[in-house]
Amino acid sequence: MLPFGSKRNMIQASNITLRIGKKALFEDVNIKFTEGNCYGIIGANGAGKSTFLKILNGQLEPSKGEVIITPGQRLSFLQQDHFKYDAYNVLDTVIMGNQRLYEIMQEKDAIYAKEDFSDEDGIRASELESEFAEMNGWEAESDAATLLNGLGIDPSMHYEQMSNLNGTDKVKVLLAQALFGNPDILLLDEPTNHLDLDAIIWLEEFLINFDNTVIVVSHDRYFLNKVCTHIADIDYAKIQLYAGNYDFWYESSQLMIKQMKEANRKKEEKIKELQEFIQRFSANASKSKQATSRKRALEKIELDDIRPSSRKYPYIDFRPAREIGNEVLTVSHLSKTIDGVKILDDISFVVGREDKIAFVGGNTLAATTLFKILAGETEPDSGEVKWGVTTTQAYFPKDNTELFRGSESIVDFLMPFSPEKDVTYVRGFLGRMLFAGDDGVKPVNVLSGGERVRVMLSKMMIMGANVLIMDEPTNHLDMESITALNNGMMKFSGVALFTCLDHQFIQTVANRIMEIVPGGTLIDKVTTYDEYLESDEMARKRQKLAVIEEEDD
Repeated sequence: MLPFGSKRNMIQASNITLRIGKKALFEDVNIKFTEGNCYGIIGANGAGKSTFLKILNGQLEPSKGEVIITPGQRLSFLQQDHFKYDAYNVLDTVIMGNQRLYEIMQEKDAIYAKEDFSDEDGIRASELESEFAEMNGWEAESDAATLLNGLGIDPSMHYEQMSNLNGTDKVKVLLAQALFGNPDILLLDEPTNHLDLDAIIWLEEFLINFDNTVIVVSHDRYFLNKVCTHIADIDYAKIQLYAGNYDFWYESSQLMIKQMKEANRKKEEKIKELQEFIQRFSANASKSKQATSRKRALEKIELDDIRPSSRKYPYIDFRPAREIGNEVLTVSHLSKTIDGVKILDDISFVVGREDKIAFVGGNTLAATTLFKILAGETEPDSGEVKWGVTTTQAYFPKDNTELFRGSESIVDFLMPFSPEKDVTYVRGFLGRMLFAGDDGVKPVNVLSGGERVRVMLSKMMIMGANVLIMDEPTNHLDMESITALNNGMMKFSGVALFTCLDHQFIQTVANRIMEIVPGGTLIDKVTTYDEYLESDEMARKRQKLAVIEEEDD
């Protein structure tokens, strides 16, 4: 029960235990989430982040314990079933985020549609209209449209059937549904997945200005740093709460371990000192009392139990087999049309030996098409690609499904790319990527999305290429693997051309930014990602101002 007179909305996990077989995913977890805060749920892959959200929203029943929500508060969560609302239009799907409001609207419409409208119908309609007004029902459609517009769903699509939308737009609509109607408690599981940059920036601002309780799971470190006031770390079946964002959690958790190790070191020195004294004077009658006293002191000293985190970081190290020359890549007048749409329009650029180029912007098909052309997987309609004679390329495709349809083992899959046809040599790379023991003989067609990515990264390391072409390599990776890949790319001495949805990854790796804008033309700037965004934002503001001035005239 809540304390008498409590007014703030809150959701609390009380003694939550969840057992799956013999394994305890959570053991007597107690944590409280309160109004005005945004909590980032983090933990190793498989720690139970999404499972914990399902317990909080009632989709999953714990083995023991309960979830307590302030009475009268409305909880909303991001739906994961992208086909659940295919029978509804976009605007209705968003409004269904507030189920009670949607039910009132449906019942009202049904009553007013009656030909034999009775007195009872009139009374019921009046009751519904009163409740509808209290819930700001008259603003429901405009509020839903505002959310959709913010996430990049064009007004022309607002009355489209959900079944007609592509996967990315469906995700945006479901996110708008979760945000609709100012819920008291908002649960978001990987909300930035499949969002373009503009939508992510809009969502960040929405959550920063959101006054109620937010609990979010995300692998995007920049996003967690931007929106979170607290971090809830899942480890060893417990949840530890830290005030601050993701970077603060990382620094404070590392500092805590360092302090505990230092305290243990001092205790160990004290133990050694006491043991030496006892050993020297225990047989000496004049010193026996002091020796006994030190024995008691020794028994009271307890070392802190420092358990290493259950997180496992792969070791990613791309080492070029040969040094790259000055001539790397020249792209001349490249054009490509797909299904009647000009994807690349007379693209030209030259890549230098120190370039790490991030391809950004919402036109992801253009970047993917360009990468396929550079990797020799598809031909341009016109133009030329010329690689330098010292270059060797390794390509990471966005969609790797076709590569993993076979039944060969991981080791057999990688062997053709290895300069040394030795099983032990290949297994060494797999070990770095957390494939231990018999994992190497697993058939590639049973691997998860994250495992496939780790195999692809193993392949790129084995190849020893001096040019890496990577199309969204952080997809399907956990936070630890993203961090390891980020560090590996920062250390890489060769050339990189990549797309990525992780802001921090782009900012720390890229020294040059390219954007293929709609219509297929290229913007090319030697700058950091943050500087590019700042200049791009200023350009947008100037464009909006020009439009406003034109309308005023």
